Amino acid sequence: MPQVVTITGTRSTGYRMLGEYWAVFDEYVRPFARRGVRFRLGGASGIDSLALRWLADETEAELVVVAPARLTEQPKDAQDAVAAVRDGGRLAELVELSGSLNTEGYFERNRWVVDRSGFVIGFPLKGTTSSGTWYTIAYAANQHKPRLIMPV
Repeated sequence: MPQVVTITGTRSTGYRMLGEYWAVFDEYVRPFARRGVRFRLGGASGIDSLALRWLADETEAELVVVAPARLTEQPKDAQDAVAAVRDGGRLAELVELSGSLNTEGYFERNRWVVDRSGFVIGFPLKGTTSSGTWYTIAYAANQHKPRLIMPV
């Protein structure tokens, strides 16, 4: 079992009910979300925030949020998700990189989390082939990291 797992995913999540995402996480993330396993998430809207909240509520895994710059520069819903997890005592670490809030800054953050993980779980938007999520999955493949890909 991997000891450090990255979750990456689409920001476009408004077209499904929350319970549907919970079911997807239960099926595809829970097998890896054991006590002592560290999850790294990007601290963005969408899958990052949904998975962070699910992991905090449903598992005993360690949770690390990595922002490309300061967390206060992330969308409000992402800030709220991190605050809720931190207030619940479930946030193991917040890493704020000194990157920029543009495509390259997000890609830099994504490379950072993959480089420090042993396994990547990707939730790209169904029907797409190009996105930050796909970039991260491809980067993990180039680093010979195992991947689980579940389009949503």
